[in-house]
Amino acid sequence: MVYGALDIGGTKIAGALVDPEGRLVARAQRPTPAREPAEALMGAVTAVLDELSAHPAWASLDRVGIACAGPVDTAAGTVSPVNIAGWRAFPLVERVRTHPRMPAGIRPVLVGDAVAMTAAEHWMGAARGRDNALCMVVSTGVGGGLVLDGRLHTGPSGNAGHIGHISVDLDGDPCPCGARGCVEGLASGTAIAARALAAGWTPPPGTAATAAAVADAARAGDATARAAYDRAAQALAAGIAATITLVELDVVVIGGGVAQAGDTLFAPLRRWLDAYAVLGFARGVPVVPAELALDAGLIGAAAAAARTGSVPAPRVPAG
Repeated sequence: MVYGALDIGGTKIAGALVDPEGRLVARAQRPTPAREPAEALMGAVTAVLDELSAHPAWASLDRVGIACAGPVDTAAGTVSPVNIAGWRAFPLVERVRTHPRMPAGIRPVLVGDAVAMTAAEHWMGAARGRDNALCMVVSTGVGGGLVLDGRLHTGPSGNAGHIGHISVDLDGDPCPCGARGCVEGLASGTAIAARALAAGWTPPPGTAATAAAVADAARAGDATARAAYDRAAQALAAGIAATITLVELDVVVIGGGVAQAGDTLFAPLRRWLDAYAVLGFARGVPVVPAELALDAGLIGAAAAAARTGSVPAPRVPAG
């Protein structure tokens, strides 16, 4: 038995076949044509499904989970990702369900990408054994998910914990979501690169202006690059402190591409969090990197699928 998983974000569309121990049996990936029309986007999803369905393990497919950048509507099976303009109320679940090689009777399970990451980290990652956790994806966008009282807390529409669209700068720039000064607009990988460029940083010849390139420059001592990460860390800390104050947390887990910057992000983030989370019950909450790295969305989508219906929940790997 294997579970199918899709993880759809502003940069990539990944898919996998996952066994009940959380191991990836097969993997496929395409770039996200984020500025293209809806059908071009769906074409990339279809290409990933075509590749996965050619693998021999597809014959043992039992459930399919989809993690997608939000907002999502889990009840309707539709997605409206802020950073993928071509999809608004797009019927993603139905389109995946009707893929020509999808076995009859399978209805994919939809969750937000950060909720999927949260499920994965709580199952077998950095939030394992914790009753109250905020797990975040900091990448092209910024998303989050909550574990409260030991259970994944998704809310009625599946969007609870969407910390990227908390406003932390009342006079900040407009966000595509319609608000101003959102965490995502200040702390996403796109925002980090844009801030560094605006302040005069230039990437090395032949290198794209990405958050990873800014992180490399920061590690090499570039003050402008360090300042871009510091500003992002401040925005993240403000959103995290607000969340800790509202619901009380045991741990905050951060994954996604920007988290790969390591201490370039985490050192200023922890420093700013000490400045914002000052009430006694809010102090000292550990902020740690995700353990499942860039495959957390796939593993979490598989976990969401596995827990639906009569199939057994995925097993935690030994050791």
